[in-house]
Formats: sequence, structure tokens, C-alpha cells
Amino acid sequence: MHSTFRTPGGVTLGVEHFGDPAAPLVLLAGGPTMLSWPDALCVALAGGGRHVVRYDLRDSGASTTVDPETPGYTLRDLAADAVALARGLDDRPAHLAGIGVGGMVAQVAALDHPGAFAALTLTGTRPVAPGPVDPDLPDHDAAAMRRLFALPSPDWSDRTAVADRAAAAAAILGDDPAAARVRAGRVFDRTPGTEPAVQLANQVGTVFSRLDCRPRWRERLPGLALPTLVVHGRRDPFFPLGNGEALAREIPGARLLVLDEAATAIPDAAADEVAAAMLAL
Repeated sequence: MHSTFRTPGGVTLGVEHFGDPAAPLVLLAGGPTMLSWPDALCVALAGGGRHVVRYDLRDSGASTTVDPETPGYTLRDLAADAVALARGLDDRPAHLAGIGVGGMVAQVAALDHPGAFAALTLTGTRPVAPGPVDPDLPDHDAAAMRRLFALPSPDWSDRTAVADRAAAAAAILGDDPAAARVRAGRVFDRTPGTEPAVQLANQVGTVFSRLDCRPRWRERLPGLALPTLVVHGRRDPFFPLGNGEALAREIPGARLLVLDEAATAIPDAAADEVAAAMLAL
């Protein structure tokens, strides 16, 4: 079921619900649209008795769009959106999950608003903001990034061209090109407005490099007191596995689940395994 949620700050979030009202599980996007969380995982989590809610971040999908090229908000504003949504769903603390850069937002939300959440899942992410990486963390795979950035920019208003570009990027990153093509078409179809090019271009992640991500939060991770699951693809060239290993080391009691056949995306074949680990928190 699709709906919208308006935060106290006046931001409208496009939301999709799975399952009956129950303990809430909020999925924080990393693409930044909600479709970075696969349908198969949402269904599996709902089947485990959770009220699963995935949503679009600002400037994407059905959420408030102002100026995707020059976002007037910070990483902490995105964290506050997640907190407002979680509290609006249920009086009980929610399980918060973040994927990719959304995992960075989830870390900030859990650190800044610990009472809002009962558990935390961090998928394919790292403990520092976009930009220069700490020397002990593996950076993006240089060869993969050269190939990725060498891809020609498509006509972002052409659905087929956008889908083709997504499939080519997925092949470089080690993800399933066919699944990426389908997902890109779905993102295109639900991108509103008369100028989808700006939104879609920013959904490859460039918008996050423009956000104010200060102050650092990595040094605060040992103070997290939430049951935490860290999920990471062994073949992830964007945020290599060492980033997930660092998160699992630095968050007390965190469990690390390594998906041997995954890269940056959660494959449908791993949905049941990931869901079982999340539900066990």
C-alpha cells in the first residue's frame, strides 16, 4: 500500500507499506529511492510479522522535491525524517535499516535519537561520510570506478536509455544487470514532474556528495546500545567488505552477515537469509 507522510518540518515522504500493523521496521533508502530495498526482502520481512515501511528520501520519487542539484538540507535532516516517520508509525521504537548511503543516515539517526529505535541494520555501507575515506578503511575499487565513470551519460528523460545505463553500471559493480534494468524502469515511472532528468541523474548518488555530513560520527559508534546487524556483499567494489567489518567491530555486539555472492545490491536469492537475520534482532 502506498501513502504519504508529512514530517513536523513540512517534508512529504512517499511511503510504501508491507504487512499488517505490527512492530514497525523502517527501510531507509540508499539510491535514494525506496526501490533500493528489493520487493522480495520486504515481503519476507512482512511475512515474519513486521510492519515494513520503505520510503523515498527527499528530492526523489514521491517525496518532496525542491532542488536536487543544490540540496538545502544535511545528513542530519535526513536522519530526522527517519525519526519522524518511525514515531509517526507507532509508539513503540522501530527497527531501522539503512542501505548504501542510507546506512550512513541510519547510523546518525540511531546515534542522535537512540530512543526512537529498537534495532539497527546496516547494509552495504561504511562508518564515514561520502568523500575522503579514513586510512584504515578500503576505498572504492579504483578500476571499477574508472569504468563506471567512463560510462556515457544517457538522456535522463529517455526510459530505455536510463535502464540501459543502469544495467551497464550494474555489470561493472557486480550486480544483476537484468534486475537493475527493471528497477531503473520502475524508478523512472514513479519520478514525478516535467523534468525527470535532474532527479534521475541524482539518483546515481551524486546528491549525497553535496550534503553537509558534519560532524563525524564514527568515533561515537562504540556508544551505540542497539542490537545491530551489519550485512555486506563480499564482492562489493563501491564500499568494499572492510567497511562492513569495521562497523561490526566498532558497534558493541554487532553481528556481521557476509553475502558471498552479492556486490552492492541485495539479490533476491539472499532475501530470505537477510530477512531471517533481521528478524532475529
